[in-house]
Amino acid sequence: MHAPKRNTAMRRRLVSAWISTVLSLALVLLLVGVGTLLLVNARAVSDYFKENMQVSVLLKQQVNEEQAVQYENEVAALPGVRSTHFVSREQGVEEMSRLLGQDFLDVFESAPVPISIDVNLEAEYVSTDSLEVMKTVLGKSPLVEEVVYQTSLVDALNQNLSKISLGLAILVGLLLFISFVLITNVIRLELFSRRFSIHTMHLVGATKNYIRAPFVGRAALQGLFAALVAILLLIGGLYILRDEFAQLFQIFQLESLLFTMGVMVVAGVGICAISTFFVVGRLIGYNRDKLYAY
Repeated sequence: MHAPKRNTAMRRRLVSAWISTVLSLALVLLLVGVGTLLLVNARAVSDYFKENMQVSVLLKQQVNEEQAVQYENEVAALPGVRSTHFVSREQGVEEMSRLLGQDFLDVFESAPVPISIDVNLEAEYVSTDSLEVMKTVLGKSPLVEEVVYQTSLVDALNQNLSKISLGLAILVGLLLFISFVLITNVIRLELFSRRFSIHTMHLVGATKNYIRAPFVGRAALQGLFAALVAILLLIGGLYILRDEFAQLFQIFQLESLLFTMGVMVVAGVGICAISTFFVVGRLIGYNRDKLYAY
C-alpha cells in the first residue's frame, strides 16, 4: 500500500538531486566557458585596442584643405595604415570647444587649431619601434607640423598582452581544477547513497569495470546536459551584453565561440566521467565495516 508512495517519493528525490547536480555543474562550466572565451580572444581584443589607437598628424597653419586632402590620400596609401580621418579646422574648433569651453578662442586673434589627420594603423605596426619609423615617415612632409601619439598607451598594451594571456590561462586552469574538485564532491555525495548496492554487486562477482560502466555512462550524460545548460547561459549572457559592448563584440568570431562550446562539452563530460570512475572505484574497495562507518 505504501510502496508506491515510497517509490514516488524516491523518484522525486532522485530527480531533484539530478537537477541540482546538473545546475551546479552548469554554473561551474559557465565560469570555465567565460574564461576560455576571454583567453581565446585575448589577441583579438589586444588587436582591437591597437587598431583603434590614433596617431594624430598636425599640419602647419598655412596648409589649406585641398593640400591636406591630397596629403591624406598619400598617407592612406602607406603600408601599415589601416584608415585615415580628415579633421578640418572647424571640426577641431568644435572638439576643443567641447573640451575647454565655448570661450577658449577669445584669447586668440585667430583660430589656433590646425587641420589634422587621424591615422589608425594595423595592429602589427602598433609597437614603439614601428611607430617611431611611421612618425619619421609622416614627419618628412613639409606640410606636417607634428606627429603625436600616446607612447605610454602603446607600451602598456604591448607589455601587458603576454601578462593578460598568461593570467587568463592560469585562470582557466584554476577553474578546471576547481571544477574537477567540485564535481568530484558532488558525484561522491550522489554515489555514496548507493554504496551498499555497489558493494553487493562486487560481492556477487561483478568486475570493477562492469560496475563502473553504468555509473560512468550516466555521469557522462549528466555532464553533457550540464554543458548544454552552461552553453545556453553563456549565449544568453552574451546576447544581453552585446548592446552594451557592441564594438567589442564585433571582434568575437564564430570559430572562437564554437571552440569555447567544445571546451565546455569536453570539460563537462570528461570531468564527470573521470570523477565517477575514481569515486566508484574507491567505493568498490570499501569493506563492510567502512561502509557502515559513514
